[in-house]
Amino acid sequence: MLKTIRIIVSVLLFSTITFYFLDFSGVLPRFAGILPKLQFIPALLGLSIVTLAVLLTLTLLFGRAYCSSICPLGVFQDIISWFAKKTAKKKKRFKFNKAKTVLRWSMLALGMIAHQVGVTFLWGLLDPYSAFGRVATHVFKPIYVAGNNLLATIFTHFGNYTFYVIDNSILSVSTLLIALLTVAIVGLTAWKGGRTFCNTICPVGTFLGLLSKVSLFKVRIDADKCNRCSACAAKCKSSCIDSAGQTVDNSRCVVCFNCLGSCKKDALHFGLPAKKAAKTITDEPDASKRQFLASALVTAVAIPTALAEDKTKFISNKSAYTRQTPISPPGSLSAEHLLKHCTSCHLCISKCPTKVLKPAFMEYGIGGVMQPMMFFEKGFCNFDCTICSDICPNNALVHLTEEQKHTTQMGRVVFNQDICVVHTEGTNCGACAEHCPTQAVTMVPYKDGLTAPQTNPDICVGCGGCEFICPVRPYRAIFVEGNRVHQTAERIEEGKEQVLEFDDFGF
Repeated sequence: MLKTIRIIVSVLLFSTITFYFLDFSGVLPRFAGILPKLQFIPALLGLSIVTLAVLLTLTLLFGRAYCSSICPLGVFQDIISWFAKKTAKKKKRFKFNKAKTVLRWSMLALGMIAHQVGVTFLWGLLDPYSAFGRVATHVFKPIYVAGNNLLATIFTHFGNYTFYVIDNSILSVSTLLIALLTVAIVGLTAWKGGRTFCNTICPVGTFLGLLSKVSLFKVRIDADKCNRCSACAAKCKSSCIDSAGQTVDNSRCVVCFNCLGSCKKDALHFGLPAKKAAKTITDEPDASKRQFLASALVTAVAIPTALAEDKTKFISNKSAYTRQTPISPPGSLSAEHLLKHCTSCHLCISKCPTKVLKPAFMEYGIGGVMQPMMFFEKGFCNFDCTICSDICPNNALVHLTEEQKHTTQMGRVVFNQDICVVHTEGTNCGACAEHCPTQAVTMVPYKDGLTAPQTNPDICVGCGGCEFICPVRPYRAIFVEGNRVHQTAERIEEGKEQVLEFDDFGF
């Protein structure tokens, strides 16, 4: 019964959160967005006290239930392991392995120290939810979209427009490679050893494992009934049951309950301690604490502390311009706030309706690799859209109302007259002014009856509408310079609005 309940809950939660990343048409109800906010690292970085209290209480009561059913990467490993069992020629059996205690605590120390010195990139690599989010966004979603586009092509051919084609380009080659490497490493370890990744690399598993040692309900062994047959160990995907010693390492047990049904002697049960002093669950000794502290010290010395240096450069041809500061998403407050809170789960990137959010490479410095950044090659930030700040589970993007979004200045408009088509080709354009939602770009008389853009950076919000639509190639005549710290744009004075007329767009 316990195993069946665990499987049902795991499948439901995994399917929902995976489809939440894939869903581009809003099929899922809004309450599905709560699942990313139930993840441990996002709740920790976002200081979600309620979520942390729930997860810690759940762990203290039932052990690593979070790892068992709530963490999508954990369930993903179970799915891989299940396929391995079904396709293996020989019956797949697990066996007890000693805990890699030094490695486990060293990875936790590495993540914590990296976050403290501003290398959030490493913390994001180790966080299981963020790792799965990148896999869902950059591996699963392109496959899902390709299937949708194929159906759209077929259905449209027969006059049915139920499906529609959407863009399916690669957002970032480097992030795609990282996502594929994650699939390869996690998939291979799960295929061979079940929850190996959870119990050797994952910092969340290590921390929750520490609490699981004192959890109220545990898988317990009745030493009087146990005949050391190892049937339970053969079913344990965490390799934490030592049948010979009649012990279970609760710091690694993910309460999957696979072992309970395997015991013909009824020597295993999940619950409170038995009244008699039978040999129950024991854990690995803490003799490696000094080794852990030594490893943490070495890690702290090895990681450089000045790695968040801004290195964004965009160079044009004849009239070169340099974007000094990358444009961080609305609600990020500043590049520094984003660096401290974002673990690059890429939920915002996956859900952005205009596809202006893409993973950064070195624009934020090495500490901010893979964090979301605004790019305007294929779209611009919708003036009324607040989706990314609504769904962020880490509080890296704080919630913005529509009114707040209207005055959040992510960047300021910069106009390069030397390469504008009005100046170089003597033709009317006006596309940038037409697409500016705040009138930060307007058209004024130029010469020979032409009008040219005029900018007011104080009322610009940095949405990128002008930069996206500018016909000049390869580098735009008008672009957005990012604000390191987001500002509040001035509001348009009432009565100052202008009605602009254009003969044509000149392209």
